[in-house]
Amino acid sequence: MRDLAYLKLLAKEYPSVKAASSEIINLTAICGLPKGTEYFFSDLHGEYEAFIYLLRSASGIIREKIKETFGHIIPEGEQIELANLIYYPTRNLTRLTQEGRNTEDWQRITIYRLVQICKEVASKYTRSKVRKKMPKEFAYVIDELLHVDYNDENKRVYYGEIIHTIIDTQIADKFIVALCELIQNLVIDNLHIIGDIFDRGPRADIIMNELMQFHDVDIQWGNHDISWMGAATGNPACVCNVLRIAISYNSFDVLEDGYGINLRPLSMFAAKVYRDDPCIQFSPKILDQNIYDAVDPGLAAKMHKAIAIIQFKVEGQIIKRHPEYGMDKRLLLETIDFEKGTVVIEGKTHPLLDTMFPTVDPKDPLKLSEEEEELLHTLVMSFRHSDLLHKHIRFLYSHGALYKCCNGNLLYHGCIPMKTDGSFEEVNCEGMMLSGKALMDYIGDQIQKAYFLAEGAPGKERARDYMWYLWCGAKSPVFGKDKMTTFEHYFVADKAAHRERLNPYYQLSQKTDICDQILREFGLGGEGCHIINGHVPVKIKDGETPVKANGKLFIIDGGLSKAYQKQTGIAGYTLIYNSRHLALAEHKPFDPGKENTPKVSIVEKMKNRVMVVDTDMGCELNDRIDDLKELMAAFRRGDIKEAVD
Repeated sequence: MRDLAYLKLLAKEYPSVKAASSEIINLTAICGLPKGTEYFFSDLHGEYEAFIYLLRSASGIIREKIKETFGHIIPEGEQIELANLIYYPTRNLTRLTQEGRNTEDWQRITIYRLVQICKEVASKYTRSKVRKKMPKEFAYVIDELLHVDYNDENKRVYYGEIIHTIIDTQIADKFIVALCELIQNLVIDNLHIIGDIFDRGPRADIIMNELMQFHDVDIQWGNHDISWMGAATGNPACVCNVLRIAISYNSFDVLEDGYGINLRPLSMFAAKVYRDDPCIQFSPKILDQNIYDAVDPGLAAKMHKAIAIIQFKVEGQIIKRHPEYGMDKRLLLETIDFEKGTVVIEGKTHPLLDTMFPTVDPKDPLKLSEEEEELLHTLVMSFRHSDLLHKHIRFLYSHGALYKCCNGNLLYHGCIPMKTDGSFEEVNCEGMMLSGKALMDYIGDQIQKAYFLAEGAPGKERARDYMWYLWCGAKSPVFGKDKMTTFEHYFVADKAAHRERLNPYYQLSQKTDICDQILREFGLGGEGCHIINGHVPVKIKDGETPVKANGKLFIIDGGLSKAYQKQTGIAGYTLIYNSRHLALAEHKPFDPGKENTPKVSIVEKMKNRVMVVDTDMGCELNDRIDDLKELMAAFRRGDIKEAVD
């Protein structure tokens, strides 16, 4: 028996037996449909052009639908042109108009072809769900075209008249754009981003804008996302970190044009303090050209070094405040012998590649100079007052979490910290020894507090500092390494000092029993359950595979970021989960002038077609059906009075 008060609330929405039974019929019908297609992306790293192409092309699935529908009718060149039109309708319509090819005949043929593709991708949804996705101004017309009976002569004439009128009233271009966007909208039902939207690539802000327009998306935070979220809370170490990485990859556009971060104070400080320093070790990696904010590479190197030194100082201050982090060995500025030009790292003395430290006081290396302190305050305020940044960060919070359980799959970016013996690593969290799911839940709570607690509230500063620890701490599940060797990469030639050891999880998780253990920890398990990971690029060129532990684990970071593509040999993966199979789309390095359709391979076939009733949504719908049945019983018993029509 449902709570009567709850049933009375439900009766406001369904005020009669007729209304409740009608909804039961609708929900039962939905349960009998095939599940929607889920797409999993990881480690986007600001590569907005490549990601938007993959999103709009559904990682090659739209191209496959065109081939299935028209492969025996139209040549491959026209198939590719139709696909590109669907991906970028406005851009391609403009080009075709300029070329004189956007004729009435072309419009008629194209509308017919788009309607056929739309029918194909809409076939697994209810008519009402498809209609909800249609643009309002064309919903009636599109609905009619999608349900034409070609065996009925009168209907064929009616169909022809609709298209003739669309063209005659000169709205064909708008109608074509509407059809293309509807196709994009229908192909991907749910979008999962397994972390690291930010850093390295040119415009993470554009990716965030795109995600905010998507109808159903969730995000599992990566360490790069956490770093930006920490910067938005006002954590000075995170502010320095995101600036340092952006400058090191020549990504000035995302900072100034994207988020309105004023870098002039930093450039003036760097030009003055490091004017005689070539800053060779800090030369930026120029993988992309800035469009709006081109900065001289020499000045960029000085800015890079300036913010890096400030970062090492404020990181050291955090380590001093939190001995529980166990990071004293990372206080490397304090182990420098400024006279000899050496640094001691884990007991070994190394010569420094760069010995110019004009702002470091050898007697107190972690102390900021007055100018550095003033500059850092200005930069932190710039992050605190960026409206677009906070709009994006709030979206990361509202649509994100450290992990997600979805339709039998466990999604997280990095790892579940483990010991070499296969047990979960226990971490001291404010006096509580936590591991596995409990640890992830605690960390998720701290991430919320760092942003949403009021300034001065108990726990605010601890949570804000913890955001930096999550970026690079040894027991952070989004980092998953023993240390972050940023200092060593700048100042030490010995490559052995650069090495970062992965958490035992990464070796252990390649075993089926360990994956089953992790899945059970999160309430999952059995056949058809998987772990889906990002974070560590899969080096295809070295013989690695994204499918591990006999198909229990998928690591889908294959290098969408240009920075990784020499290591991986490809440009990442999309994992696609539809009602019949799991498939991997292997991306090509994105080139706007070439055909970029990924190679799609089925990696697991479902024994039985997965229907909505078999999914998490199906469980929710069945609960709703049970509630409605109870409401009908309450109506019939007279516990709740039916509304009179």
